[in-house]
Amino acid sequence: MGLLNFSPARCVRALSVNSICTACVDVCPTGAIVLSSKLPSINQVQCVGCGGCVAVCPSEALALDDFNSTNFFFSFMSEEENLISCQKNVPCLAALGNEHLIALSGMKKGLVLDIGHCSSCDIGAPILRELNERVENVNYLLEAIGLESYVDLVDVSFKDEETIEDEKDRRDFFKTFHLKKIGAYKANFEREIQLTTDEFVSQTLDSSHTQALRTKKITDRRKLFFTALKRFEKPDIFHVVEANTITFTSQKLLDESKCTACEMCYRICPTGALTSDMRNSKIDFDPFLCVKCHLCHDVCESEAITLSTSYNLKEWFEPKVQNLATFAVRPCDECGGLFSSVAGERICRRCRLEEEEALELWGLQ
Repeated sequence: MGLLNFSPARCVRALSVNSICTACVDVCPTGAIVLSSKLPSINQVQCVGCGGCVAVCPSEALALDDFNSTNFFFSFMSEEENLISCQKNVPCLAALGNEHLIALSGMKKGLVLDIGHCSSCDIGAPILRELNERVENVNYLLEAIGLESYVDLVDVSFKDEETIEDEKDRRDFFKTFHLKKIGAYKANFEREIQLTTDEFVSQTLDSSHTQALRTKKITDRRKLFFTALKRFEKPDIFHVVEANTITFTSQKLLDESKCTACEMCYRICPTGALTSDMRNSKIDFDPFLCVKCHLCHDVCESEAITLSTSYNLKEWFEPKVQNLATFAVRPCDECGGLFSSVAGERICRRCRLEEEEALELWGLQ
């Protein structure tokens, strides 16, 4: 069973206390992840290593130490078969998200997901519910881009013909300890301790995470998705689909009359889907980099930025950066610094706040 690792600085909840993301908690079939504070807390004993949370985390903050979906992608593509099974090549079918399934199915000309073991699995029922919804969504999008490469849920009940050694009892670990392998056993020991910790371990942020919090990063699954799309035949017609059919990216709208040019949305975006220029004179948006983490909406106090109700699949094949807003840039009458003037203001936001604080202190407000 894999150990579930968590990178605090990668979690979108670490980027803002206003984040409403609960994707990992919602998908966990055993209740091994809870939100007891700002960040998720994990109980490794309750965790069964299915990888469902890894598949849905928008920023890839979660990872299993014994399964890497990127490595699996390339390994699977090198094989002729198109069968994916929890008894063959993945810890659980839930470990592969929509982007992986679309990419693999398109490249393989169809996928077969073996659900034959779900009926005898303790988490089979909730996993099947999740899979049915996921596959229905994936097949709809595959059809929308003109690919007859569907994902099928089939009772294959795959069994490996080779004899598979059972996991050694954890007590054997201590029996085989010797100095020559002290480094490896020390790492295994720490892993074993974590796996046997039957409590929710809180995650924290400290000063060592500062640089990682500031770093914009495109997820590995998005890179794989983009790589696969370049190998798909471009559709003759680009369909526009309902936004709720796509769980992993979005198109956005911005009401310039509400926007205060506070800069928060593009400064906090974890992937760089929202950007500006050196003068902060505009807000641009690249739908293909968006992971639909909702963070930009969570931090927008004026609710100027919203999700479009539709999505043009042209963005998958001909990605284009969109300009959401443009601002006039002028020097502040007070401090002389350049700022984005939204409605003809002559004083920057910082000086305006300082003026308001001064008036309050003087009792004139």
